[in-house]
Amino acid sequence: MPNADIADRTVADHRIADHTAADRTITGRAADDRTMNARALGRWQTRFDDGTGRARCELCPRRCVLRPGQRGFCFVRSNHNGTIVCDTYGRSSGFAVDPVEKKPLNHFHPGSSVLSFGTAGCNSGCRFCQNWDISRARDYDRLGVEAGPGRIARVAHDRGIDAVAFTYNDPIVFAEYAIDTAAACRELGIHPIAVTAGYMSAAARPDFYAAMDAANIDLKGFTEDFYWKITGTHLADVLDTIDYAVNEARTPDGGHVWVELTTLLIPGLNDDDAQLHAECAWIRDHLGSDVPLHFSAFHPAWRMQDVPPTPFATLTKARAIAIDEGLRYVYTGNVHDRDGDTTYCPNPDCHAALVERDWYRIVADRLSAAHGGDGHCPDCGTAIAGRW
Repeated sequence: MPNADIADRTVADHRIADHTAADRTITGRAADDRTMNARALGRWQTRFDDGTGRARCELCPRRCVLRPGQRGFCFVRSNHNGTIVCDTYGRSSGFAVDPVEKKPLNHFHPGSSVLSFGTAGCNSGCRFCQNWDISRARDYDRLGVEAGPGRIARVAHDRGIDAVAFTYNDPIVFAEYAIDTAAACRELGIHPIAVTAGYMSAAARPDFYAAMDAANIDLKGFTEDFYWKITGTHLADVLDTIDYAVNEARTPDGGHVWVELTTLLIPGLNDDDAQLHAECAWIRDHLGSDVPLHFSAFHPAWRMQDVPPTPFATLTKARAIAIDEGLRYVYTGNVHDRDGDTTYCPNPDCHAALVERDWYRIVADRLSAAHGGDGHCPDCGTAIAGRW
């Protein structure tokens, strides 16, 4: 690590390249490829003028200091001759078309379709990772499918897909790629969505969240001990990101980014009553009661094969605790639970079922504009938080 008195050269606002918002003149793959190398330059970094060629990545709280040829913790950001580069820019690990509820987002255009994709690598070290074959991949060239931002947006548009989601691994590690793709999507009326663990630096948050119309952020537990031992990250950094995304993040037109939260409940680790009460009270007090919270069931994976799946009763207990703490929209996931999937009117004198779901299938929708709704309960007139 450098001494404090070593002079370094921080590029203004942590950017070392003039990144345009989107591929405005792209007509095909060749046009995408011409801009790919320039765009892959890391936007957030500090380069040291000490003759070593070192650079520090400022994208996430790890702030990895890398010599030429070294890779960061995420594996997919590395030092190329003194400059940090996002090596997976333009290389996806695969694509799928999903319902938006699978992200999970229950209050963002229910029933709409999403083109989902990710890359390789991750800046978290979750022992329970459900996508470990992607997030821990060390051969991103083998996994990669070449696709520039403009091509992704055009494919979604041509197929009538409503949104593009950056998911599977954490889009934080391919932030430049995600931001450019989000801009290309918006130009065609497609919503950009981030599915992320929120382990991001304060320097990178404004650009990243301004590029998104919606996000689902993992709040993996509510103790520092759990975060550090099980995910290799820190709770405070994630809470700062969530607070920023909900209370400060703005889209270019001045609108709020829509945010929902997910907690994967792991038996014996983050499912005790005290931790659940503390988490839900923090959400209520810092974010407000209208932020939807999803409690999802854990299934043994990666390095936690010896931990049993989450019992159904644990999910329903957690949901009851959250509602008791004053949260208005609480859901269960990764299990079949129509009650836990359904959006209800939060007015205690009404409690009408407004969007009924069976797994990811919409059974009835009384809120969305596409189904004649106006975002208010048709029975009592209560406004329902979300994008309908």
